[in-house]
Amino acid sequence: MNSLAEKDRPIVQLLLSTGTCPRCILRFCCVGSQMLYRHPHKDLMKDLQEFLKSSQEKEDTVCLDVADPPCKRIRLEHGEEGADDLNHNGAIPSADNGNSATESSAVKVCNVCLGILQEFCEADFVKKVCQKVNSADYQFTSFVFSVSLPPQLSVRERAAWLGVKQQMRNLGLPLAKDDIVQLKEAYKWIIHPQLSEELGVPADGKSLFEVSVVFAHPETEEECHFLATACPDCFKPAKNKQSVFTRMAVIKALEKIKEEDFLKHFPCPPSSPKNLCDALEIQCNNGAVFVAGRYNKYSRNLPQTPWIIDGERKLESSVEELISEHLMAEFKADSFNFSSSGREDVDVRTLGNGRPFAIELVNPRRIRFTAEEMRRLQQAINDSSDKIQVRDLQLVTRSAIGRMKEGEEEKTKTYSALIWTDKAIQREDIEFLNDIKELKLEQKTPLRVLHRRPLAVRRRLIHTMRCEYIDQHHFRLRLKTQAGTYIKEFVHGDFGRTKPNIGSLLNRTADILELDVESVDVDWPPTLAD
Repeated sequence: MNSLAEKDRPIVQLLLSTGTCPRCILRFCCVGSQMLYRHPHKDLMKDLQEFLKSSQEKEDTVCLDVADPPCKRIRLEHGEEGADDLNHNGAIPSADNGNSATESSAVKVCNVCLGILQEFCEADFVKKVCQKVNSADYQFTSFVFSVSLPPQLSVRERAAWLGVKQQMRNLGLPLAKDDIVQLKEAYKWIIHPQLSEELGVPADGKSLFEVSVVFAHPETEEECHFLATACPDCFKPAKNKQSVFTRMAVIKALEKIKEEDFLKHFPCPPSSPKNLCDALEIQCNNGAVFVAGRYNKYSRNLPQTPWIIDGERKLESSVEELISEHLMAEFKADSFNFSSSGREDVDVRTLGNGRPFAIELVNPRRIRFTAEEMRRLQQAINDSSDKIQVRDLQLVTRSAIGRMKEGEEEKTKTYSALIWTDKAIQREDIEFLNDIKELKLEQKTPLRVLHRRPLAVRRRLIHTMRCEYIDQHHFRLRLKTQAGTYIKEFVHGDFGRTKPNIGSLLNRTADILELDVESVDVDWPPTLAD
C-alpha cells in the first residue's frame, strides 16, 4: 500500500488490533488519496495485512543484524515490562502480529465510525438512497450530499487518537500531525461517485438539491454525557434542539477537557459496539424557487393575507391564497412565503399596473418552467377568480427580490380617495388643495394598527394632490405620496394623530368612503410582453 509509510506501521497495527476498520485506519494515517478509500473493504483489509507483513519481515531482518540495543518496537509488541497500561483506563493493548489483528477486526463493527465506513459505503445502501430520491420525484441537474453523524463519534475518535499518541510516545516516534481525515470527508469521497453514477447527475457543492442521511447509534448515545459534567458551559438548552448533546457542543467540550480528565471517564481505545449505526432518515430537499409578478385586487372584501383573529377566520380567502394555491400545485412545494411592496387594507382596491409581489416556494419538486408554461399558469390564476388578476408572472432569483424592498420608503404611490364632508362645500372650497406641493405630515401610529405596530411618529410627504368636485358633500382626491403614508388617517385625522389632515385643511369633518391604489412606483419585476 503505497500511501502508507513505515512510520504508519505502529498506528495500523494498534488500530487493527483494537477493532478499527481499514478506512478509519487510513484516516488516522492522514491518507488523502480519495481513490484508496473507494477500494472494497476486503481488499483494504488484505492490503493492510500485506503492509504489516512486509514491514515485519524488514524489521526482523534489521533486528537479527543489530543485537544490542534491542528494538523498542519489538519490546513493546512482546509486552515490555513497565510499559504504560492504558487499557480500560486509557490502556493500549499489545498486538501479537498483523495477521491476528486483521482476523479479529474483520467481522467487527468499527469501534470508531460505528460502521459508517463499512456497511453504509456498500452498493446496497447507495441504491436504497437513490430509490428514496427517485421516488420523491424531484427535478434536479446536480446534487449536494450531506450527512449528520452521532455526536458520540467525536468522543470515540478522540479516544482512538489518544491511543495512537500514547503508542507513538511509547515507541519514541514523532507524530507529524495532530489531526486526521474527517469522517464526513472520507465518507463523501466514497459515496459521491456511487450516487452520481446511480442518479445520473454530478455531485456539486453549490447544488440547490440536497440529499441528506441522518445516522444514529442508540447503543452508544450516552457515551458523551460525561462531558456535561466536565464542561457544563458547553451544553446549553436550545429551543430548536431536542438534546443538548449536539455535535458542535460535544466538539467544543472535547477542545476544553484535559487529556487526563478524558481518560478517567472514557476507555482508550474505545470498545467495539455490537450493532451498526442506524440510517434514521434519508431526506431530499430542493432549494427554494422564487416567483414574482404584480397583482390587481378588484374586491373591497378581500384581505391581502389570511385574516384570522384569535384562531377564527374572518373572510374565506385572500390575495395570497388565490395566487399561491396554483403555484403550490404546479411547483409541488411543501410551503410558501408571500411578500409584497406594501399592502392594502381589506376594503381597498389595487388598480393600474398592480402591486409587486414575490412568493418563495419551499422545497419544490418541480423547478423548471418555460416562459409559455408560466404564461399558462398566470392565466389559470386569472381564470380562477374575478377578485384578482396577475401580470408579469416570472421566475426570479432570491437576490432580485431585494429590489422590491430596497428604498421602499423613498418610492411613491398614487391613490384615489372618495371623500365626504359634514359641511357643504363648493368647488372653490377645495381648489386650493391642487396647489399644495410636498406637504409634510406627522403621523402617529394609527389606532387601528396600534395592536400590531409600535407607537411612533412617522414623517411622511404628500407630493401632490388633485381634486374633482362631485357634489356639496363629496369630492374625489388623487394623491401622490411617499410610500408608507397612511391615507385614511390623512383624510379624517385619526382624532388628531395625523397633522395636518384634510379635515383640518378644510376646517370641517372629513371622512373617506372609498380608497383605491392607482400605482405603486416600483420598477420591478420586469414587464413581460403579452
